[in-house]
Amino acid sequence: MSRKRFSIWRVLRNVVVLLLLGALALAGYLYTEYRAFADVPIPGVAEKTQIDVPLGAPLTGVVALMRQQGINPGPSLYWRILARQLGVAGHLHAGEYALEAGLTPRALLRKMAAGEVIQHKFTIVEGWTFVQMRLALYSARFTDKALKVELASAEPEVQIQDQEVMSRLGEPDVPPEGLFLPETYSYVKGMSDLDIMRRAREAMKKTLDKLWAERSPDTPLKSPYEALILASIVEKETARADERPKIARVFLSRLKLGMKLQTDPTVIYGKYYVNHGGIVNPDEIEKINITRSDLDTDTPYNTYTRTGLPPTPIALPGQAALAAVIHPAETNALYFVARGDGAHEFSATLDAHNRAVAKYQLHRK
Repeated sequence: MSRKRFSIWRVLRNVVVLLLLGALALAGYLYTEYRAFADVPIPGVAEKTQIDVPLGAPLTGVVALMRQQGINPGPSLYWRILARQLGVAGHLHAGEYALEAGLTPRALLRKMAAGEVIQHKFTIVEGWTFVQMRLALYSARFTDKALKVELASAEPEVQIQDQEVMSRLGEPDVPPEGLFLPETYSYVKGMSDLDIMRRAREAMKKTLDKLWAERSPDTPLKSPYEALILASIVEKETARADERPKIARVFLSRLKLGMKLQTDPTVIYGKYYVNHGGIVNPDEIEKINITRSDLDTDTPYNTYTRTGLPPTPIALPGQAALAAVIHPAETNALYFVARGDGAHEFSATLDAHNRAVAKYQLHRK
């Protein structure tokens, strides 16, 4: 080999060696950068930052969404490599995600693979009527854009009628009052008011069936639905947990004896909710006092003119009211009257009750 050829070969060899060393150095640098990328907080993520990942969005689309939010997510290549390393490539869920300060790419990909999307909440309040629940669901669309509204409406002329609501829930011709369990329900973006109603209906069924199985054999109630009706009355009579079992026992004793229940909330329900088709201001109803004429006017819900239970519940009873009806207190009281401080005075005889009325009602007036 000539000296000239040897020199060219040596130059080429040195170039190759330098290129290999450069490639190794670059690979080492990129690996170091990648390692730092995966487990270092994503720059630009502030408290309560959210991204909404559409269905079918690729990982590069998620990275683009973060950039639109003013976040610096780093190279898309790193995200793809990390997703493959974690085994979550192609398995990321769509939905809303909360990005808290300090969140790393590794933690975010694991969160998305697990579908840990933002959970919204809607509370059905104990004692609400079906109308109040529907109005609250309608109002929720303005405070939480995540909830899709299919049924609720504040306009009587355009709202889907109760029978249609129950038909969509698979129970056509069933009166809706009282059938939904007051609880706080979580939902994710894209779920609807119908979804919440369906869950609340199933929750009430399960709760009522469980409690009904624990009933006393001497209860005058003939079905779970009758228990639901009475629980709704107990719910509206008192907000005090310690009084619900006592009031339930008073009503159960009256049913056994064939006495009229004589409870004001049923009269109010019959007059204002039924006679007005449920389209009334719920806040105003709570302030209305019934008159002697109201008590004397016979309706299916007037428990002063009719014995037994009204035809349907008058509100949505909570679990405590339901439990009180199935497990009432042991008392011989047949009467009670409001004392004016949120509590009631219970009496076993009419004479004692009349004295309590004179003390707490007539005297106060």
